[in-house]
Parts: sequence; C-alpha cells; structure tokens
Amino acid sequence: MESEQRQRIDALGKDCNRNFIQENILTETRSSEEPSGNESGGRRTMTATEAALPVVSIENRDGRGPFLIVCEHASNHFPAAFGTLGLSAEARSAHIAWDPGALGLARGLSRALDAPLVAAGISRLIYDLNRPPHSAGAMAAESEIYDIPGNAAIGPAERLRRTEQIYLPFHGALHAEIARRLAAGHPPVVVTVHSFAPVYFGKRRDVKLGVIHDGDPTFANAVLAEASARTGLVCRLNEPYSAADGVTHTLRLQVSPYGLHHVMLEVRNDLIAGADAEEAMAASLAPVLKAALAAIAPPVKQKATG
Repeated sequence: MESEQRQRIDALGKDCNRNFIQENILTETRSSEEPSGNESGGRRTMTATEAALPVVSIENRDGRGPFLIVCEHASNHFPAAFGTLGLSAEARSAHIAWDPGALGLARGLSRALDAPLVAAGISRLIYDLNRPPHSAGAMAAESEIYDIPGNAAIGPAERLRRTEQIYLPFHGALHAEIARRLAAGHPPVVVTVHSFAPVYFGKRRDVKLGVIHDGDPTFANAVLAEASARTGLVCRLNEPYSAADGVTHTLRLQVSPYGLHHVMLEVRNDLIAGADAEEAMAASLAPVLKAALAAIAPPVKQKATG
C-alpha cells in the first residue's frame, strides 16, 4: 500500500512540474556572475540562459465566486538555478519538498467555487512561501528526518537572492489579486490549501482534516462545524498545526490586515493521493466552504412595507 501511494505521489510531482513549466508567471533572475552557493550543497552558479523562474501560477483569475484559493506548497520543482540542494530524488519527492495532492485539491476547489487560484511553482525547500524571510524555516537546513545540505550554510546574500526571486514575486502576485477584489468591492474569503503526512516522526496521525486560522476564528469555526457535520472526516481545529507553530504567515501577511475571513485547510495526504481522490475531496469540501460562508453571513434586512 505504501509503495502504491509513493508511486502516485511521484506521478503527481511530475505532472505538477510539467504544468508549471507550461503555464506560469516568470520572474527575472540576476546575472550569471552572481554565485548561488557551493557545489557540495547541490547548488551552482546560474548561467545566462536561466532567465526566469516559475514562481507563481494564477488560474481562473476572473472567477466570480467569493473565494480566493492559495496553495503555497503546490510544487516540488527544483529549478536548475538552485540545483538539488544535495538531496536524492526520493527526498525531493517526499512531503518535505511540497504538499502532495494539495495543488489538485486546490484546483478542484477553484473549479467548484469559481474561484481564482494562486499557486507556487517551486519547492518549499528552496523557499517556503508560508514563512517570513527572517525565519529559519524559510530555507530550512533540516526537515523532519532529512538534512538539507544546500541550505546548511547559506549566508545573507543567498537568503536575499531567494527572497527577491521567489518570496517577493509570489506574495506580490497574491497581494495584487486580493487588492483587485477589494477595489472592486468584493473582499475575498481566502482559503489556503495544504496537506500533511499521515505519519510524523513515527507517530500515526488520526486527524484527517485540520481547520486552522490566524487571528480571527470566525470562518474557521464555521468550516469546522460544517465539515464535521457533512464529511465524515475526523476534523479538528488548529491541528496538526496552529498559528503558534508559525504556519499562518501568508494569512497574517496578506489577509488579517484587511480583516478578511479566512481558513487554512490541512488534509492528510493519503486521502488525496491521486487525481480521483483530489477531485472527490474537492467535491466534499466545496459545499462545506459555501455553507460555512452562508452561516456567518449577516442576515438580509427586510425592507419596511406599508
């Protein structure tokens, strides 16, 4: 069973990388004279032909629904400009490099809710877009049981390079989508989509759907109630992570300052291992999100008559 799941996850990674190479928003790299690190860590100096990075993809930009979907850990793509960070192919396809199944689920929700989707195109081991630039976790030197050689001794210049080439363009693009909707009088409900491993440091996780929030729990509480009533999944608030673990950076940076309703969905990745499973989960969760929004909507005032 685990071997079959690994094969499905590896296939997802290959499909994801092909999609981002074919359709993405590209950001300019620096000149080939600027080094990206030493060879021992799997990094190397960029060449002049490496002119762009597939940092972010925006799908269904003109979606008319009230939601905006975000997937920061959508891809396990390692661009040539950064090499492999000294990792094996197995490590680069593991959960440490991305959130398996999250992009397929996010796309299913985007279709079902007619919502724009903003998704990352580069592995979170090169830059974790749900972490601020000063965080050690933004370019982690270790993750779970893995050491990340290419991140072990990076200095300020390399951290700045990755921040400028990956973090700033991604969050700039996301902020632009939020700002457009605010300007049009349609403040979005922001849903970030993630997946988590069924086993963590040898311990089995029984939660299947984690519902997480930043400062305002209003929408997350409504999602938890609807998911618990409708899906049959083991649903818990602020598990397997919470804002206290530093996992709500995107929400804190982009959403909370505007007072927008939001939720971070964490789905156990064995439940979305394959296109059919992703689509089934999207079909299950889209009505949950709609019902949760309806539950917190202010009552419509009746016009006085007579």
